[in-house]
Amino acid sequence: MNAPATRKIFPRLDESLLTHLPPFSKLEARQIRTILDQASAKRIEPGIAVFEEGAPADRFYMLLDGYVRVMRITETGEQVTALHVPAGQLIGIATALGKDTYPATAIAASEVLALSWPARLWTSFVADYDGFATETYKTVGDRLGEMQSRIVEMATQQVEQRVANALLRLINQTGRKVADGIEIDFPITRQDLSELTATTLHTVSRLLSGWEKQGLVHSKRKRITVRDAHALVVLSQG
Repeated sequence: MNAPATRKIFPRLDESLLTHLPPFSKLEARQIRTILDQASAKRIEPGIAVFEEGAPADRFYMLLDGYVRVMRITETGEQVTALHVPAGQLIGIATALGKDTYPATAIAASEVLALSWPARLWTSFVADYDGFATETYKTVGDRLGEMQSRIVEMATQQVEQRVANALLRLINQTGRKVADGIEIDFPITRQDLSELTATTLHTVSRLLSGWEKQGLVHSKRKRITVRDAHALVVLSQG
């Protein structure tokens, strides 16, 4: 399902929303004010698409809160999770990649608060604001690096290593401390984890059940908590 039409939901967003985020961290308050005055904001419920693969890339987005699951469609029509993007990052930056359509689908993995701007503003933002381009392309590079690492893992590692690496990556990106360990801070199913690691739902379920009995993880109601990160590191190294 698509997200509702972009609209302004706050009368005046505060500059402090952006000052700590990499694309805007080198800008003065007046510059950030100019950027915010051109933005629209919206809340997106879990499971709703921010944008869809192949649709015209008419806007780009900044996640202020929540997490987005980036998905690709295979030739056989299956949806495959490519990566997860946490708050504080730009998404939908097809223009930066020289594309006029979105190369993937972004689904809200939790409730999301996002700012967005018309794609036509991208060129002027890059030209006018110091650090906007360099920080943005660094983010793109990091994402490509993550996907390349996953490709190498799928080609060279056993399933147990791949699943352990995926969990470690997720708690590093989105983990929050809880009483019994580090919880992945958005709902994630075993099916999601199987897509991330190019394995079957049965295999992921078997591994998580085994690790749960050993006290390494705890999973319940789309929530996964890593209780023994060091043990997972050992498993990830084979």
